[in-house]
Order: sequence, then C-alpha cells, then structure tokens
Amino acid sequence: MPKKSILTKKSLTFLEKYLNNAAPTGYEWDGQKMWMDYLKPYVDEFITDTYGTAVAVINPKAEYKVVIEGHADEISWYVNYITDNGLLYVIRNGGSDHQIAPSKIVNIHTKKGIVKGVFGWPAIHVRDRAKEEPPKLDNIFIDLGCKNKEEVEKMGVHVGCVITYPDEFHILNEKNFVCRALDNRMGGFMIAEVARLLHEDKKKLPFGLYITNSVQEEIGLRGAEMITQRIKPNVAIVTDVTHDTTTPMIDKKKEGHCELGSGPVIAYAPAVQQKLRDLIVETAEKNKIPFQRSALSRATGTDTDAFAYSNGGVASALISLPLRYMHTTVEMVHQDDVENVIKLIYESLLQIKSGDTFSYFD
Repeated sequence: MPKKSILTKKSLTFLEKYLNNAAPTGYEWDGQKMWMDYLKPYVDEFITDTYGTAVAVINPKAEYKVVIEGHADEISWYVNYITDNGLLYVIRNGGSDHQIAPSKIVNIHTKKGIVKGVFGWPAIHVRDRAKEEPPKLDNIFIDLGCKNKEEVEKMGVHVGCVITYPDEFHILNEKNFVCRALDNRMGGFMIAEVARLLHEDKKKLPFGLYITNSVQEEIGLRGAEMITQRIKPNVAIVTDVTHDTTTPMIDKKKEGHCELGSGPVIAYAPAVQQKLRDLIVETAEKNKIPFQRSALSRATGTDTDAFAYSNGGVASALISLPLRYMHTTVEMVHQDDVENVIKLIYESLLQIKSGDTFSYFD
C-alpha cells in the first residue's frame, strides 16, 4: 500500500497559486500576502517589516525563540536601456542566467500592468558559425514589437521596470514539481506546511516559533539580515534548495553527490552549529526520514549565514531541498523530498527544549 501524502489538496492548490505569482527581489509583497492568508488559521500573529519580510508567529509571548525560515524572492531582470528603435537591454536582479534568455517570453511589470515581450535572437541562418557568439549580458535584448523608444514608453515601460518569466507550475511524471522560482518559494511553502501540521496535530511548543519568509535573499541575504535583528532568535533552522548533481556537466568531485528523491540535504559548514545539526541528524535517523549530507566550505550561501552571525551568534542549521536546473525556468524538485523536508523540520522542532543554548561547554 502506498504511503499517504502529508500534502493536502488545499496545500497543493496554494502551492500552485503561490508559485505562479511573480515575486521578484524587491517586489515580493503580493506573494507574501498569499502566504500570510494561507497561514492565518494556523498561527497567532504576524510580523512584517519595511522591505516585505513576513513572519507568522506561534506562541509570541515566549522568551525563547526559534526561527524556521525560507526566502520569498525570485530572480529577475531590470530594464537598463531602451534603444531608439525600441529594443530593451537588461541588467540582473539576482542571479539571472543570460544563457537561457534567448527565445524566452517575458513579463515586464509596469504601472499599467503586464507588458509582454520576448528575448530575441538572430536566426541560425544569419549567424557566422565560425565566429558564433554565445548569449552574453551585453548582447541579449528584449523585443516588444515596437517601432521606436516613444512607442515603448507609451506602453508604460521605462528604465527600472522589473522583468520576470511567466513559466507556470506543472507536475512531471506524477511526482516532480516543475516551475520557475522553486528557489526558494518551495522553502516558504514547506515552512508553512510545518505550521499547518503543528496546528492540526495540536502540538504545544515550549518556545515561540517564528515562521519566517524573508525577502531579498537572491541579492545577498538582505531580508534575513534585517529580520534577525528584530526577532533576536535563539535558534534558526533555514531551508533552501541545493543542486542535484546527477545530471550532465556537473563534477561530483567538486559539487558532491546529491540526488532528487533521496531525501533532505543536511549541511556541514562553519555557519552550521554542530550540536543543532546533530539533533537534526539524530531526529532523521530516529524517525526513519531519508537524508543526504553536503559539505559547504566557508559559507553556505544561504540565509543560514545571516542568522548564524547575527545578535552575537545564533545556533543555526540548514536543511536543503534537492533541485535540478537552478535559476532556470524549469527548476525541478521531487515531491518525496518536499514531504521529507517538512517532516524533518517538524520532528526537529519537537526535540528542541526551551532554554537550550546548544553550548559545547555545558
């Protein structure tokens, strides 16, 4: 008999709506409103900040505070220059991949609404194959079908307009979720599901739980830097995505081995507090939750770094979701991994004791 999914029809309906909504760095608020509306029945109150980070709180009066965190933003482009004949050149907003841009449809966000465009590219017939140029930041461009700059501006498009891809959520081969911006809208979804399960299972935590959906991770962990100073947590468990390394052109000797469907990835890095990480590993083993390990050298490159080194040091750990094709429009994760990340965070929270310092000297 197949195991029962912990994801409900309501969960998956929210996930699809949440992923399909655009939330580029600096413009996350519509997605944050959706996220808070979904969480409202399961939490006691919300905190928001000036730049758009949203925090759902359970047991807000408790002195001891635990954060579970994902980030809400997605990569995008900015309009940087409009030519006299109406073409747009762009700069990155986050780690947008110039190589996948040619032939992609785009949404340009203006005060008049969405304006459609395409990343154009010269036809194969007219390119010199002996000296063929690859897509680069200085040669990719967007075509709105306009004759000149004035026509572009009449549509409401100007320098500074943000640009996203419209690619929407679908399921591949029954178990694989595919969409742009799974990095890291999946994190926000998974921590929301932890809150739902705690509520439905009537679990009473001996600490305040701060379910945190941070903004601006893609441009340097900025939202987490801001919100950790406000919350001042004692513990932070961060969830983000990490690379599945089993597809072509990835060197496992450099990137390690990580595979879709094989479980959450528990990080080893200086920013990861070892006793907290050991608690998570032991929780996985005790509850028979499959997991993988990853070594991350000097920095994790995630919001874990922002929490760990804040407020005089916060015991922090990272549980990652394996993902293929990061920062493309066909990012892919496996449903079993999604459910096992949720289970691992949920079960780990039940092992944390109020007042635990995770000190090496106790």
